[in-house]
Amino acid sequence: MSQEVRVRYAPSPTGHLHIGGARTALFTYLFARRHGGTFLLRIEDTDLERNVGGAAEEFYNGLRWLGVEWDEGEDVGGPYGPYRCTERLDIYRGHIDQLLAEDKAYPCYCTEAELDAEREAQIAAGATAKYSGRCRHLTAEQREAFEREGRAKTIRLRSSIGETLAFDDLVRGPISFESDGNDFVVVKSNGMPTYNLAVVIDDHLMRITHVTRGEEHISNTPRQMQIYRAFGWEVPKFAHLNLILNKEGKKLSKRDESILQFISQYRDLGYLPEAILNFLALLGWSPGTEQEIFSKDELIALFSLDRAIKSGSVFDEDKLTWMNNHYMKAADRSRVAALALPHLQRAGYVPAQPDAAALDWVDRLVALVKDQLHAAGEIVGFAEPFFRAAEPDEEAQALLREEHVPKVLAGFLAQVEAAEDFVPEAIGVMLKQVQKETGFKGKQLFMPVRVALTGQMHGPDLNQSISLLGPAKVKDRLYGVLSSQK
Repeated sequence: MSQEVRVRYAPSPTGHLHIGGARTALFTYLFARRHGGTFLLRIEDTDLERNVGGAAEEFYNGLRWLGVEWDEGEDVGGPYGPYRCTERLDIYRGHIDQLLAEDKAYPCYCTEAELDAEREAQIAAGATAKYSGRCRHLTAEQREAFEREGRAKTIRLRSSIGETLAFDDLVRGPISFESDGNDFVVVKSNGMPTYNLAVVIDDHLMRITHVTRGEEHISNTPRQMQIYRAFGWEVPKFAHLNLILNKEGKKLSKRDESILQFISQYRDLGYLPEAILNFLALLGWSPGTEQEIFSKDELIALFSLDRAIKSGSVFDEDKLTWMNNHYMKAADRSRVAALALPHLQRAGYVPAQPDAAALDWVDRLVALVKDQLHAAGEIVGFAEPFFRAAEPDEEAQALLREEHVPKVLAGFLAQVEAAEDFVPEAIGVMLKQVQKETGFKGKQLFMPVRVALTGQMHGPDLNQSISLLGPAKVKDRLYGVLSSQK
């Protein structure tokens, strides 16, 4: 690509970093890195009523956690700042004045009541609801009269009628619209530019060459093209990404609580960022092969908008948990232990200020169950049997009532009471001694011990589990079961 690539991710700070927003940021980032371009982060905070305090910082934290780094932004600087819309108001005012001076835009003094009545009348008549242009040709005297009345005003762009507005979408191919003469608002009554005006000015001044965004922005494109034309500016290339769907095939809604949708939720549950990154990359893009596991460097080398998927992509939670488990298995044990520790502390299984022995216990627990974890937060469920045995189900209770069980448990208790060492290898020797003394082996030996100690028929490696329980708990639980059998 001969042209220098400059792209941006420009979220509105109105809530959490959503799966869809993170996917857009990732695709934009991969495109920039693939072409040796510049990726910038800009905060579109013109919607004052919906802005949420701290939301921008959460975007920064979430993207950095994912490994999506930007080259320009309000926190890293750059030659085209400020990178927050509300800090660019003087820039917008100068361009708004230009549009007014060139008669490419005009003030509109219509009240909300007048606009509502106009809209209702059009709908009642079976017509498409749009602005009638009643303020389009006001005289200077009429405008002065409205100003004296103290009427609030918006600024509308003069729209053409019947003009073909066409562009070649990098994902969807040729798209065209016919302009309908609807003079749309570019400055709100509070003096803030609308999204469409601010984004065009910012993209032009920041020399953005390619705009990657969600499919829902296609309808904004013709208005933005008219603003570009009004200023005489070149229009960037657009790439509109597909919709993310739920399992019912409907557009994923931020209000759908059946699916975890925010990056912070996955981070808090103990997912690995490289797993989320990998999953998001395949949510609307195909590598063209059966390969599903990719490092970030591999994604950068392979990424192309030519392989972006046009139809909606279903958010597959099962695939995400499988992928995170894959990364958990490959992760360094100490890293997983560090992720698991806060969860164990919140559950009360590890002290807030753990000593070396507690940290060693956590490390051994992680070593025992790491390959089964879909997220670090699941460690709590695996830890629970070490602090309180589960209530045996009917099958487990029936096993404990088998005639040979008291002999096996008493034999193992005797070994524990005489033990000088409680490492997994020593426990293996104890169990072999019980087998030798009682004649019971395999399931007849191991399952009664497991159920007596954990309340469960199945679980991770028995020798390591017994070692993690420690001799005091093992003796206490064996005594309890044996006493209940008398």
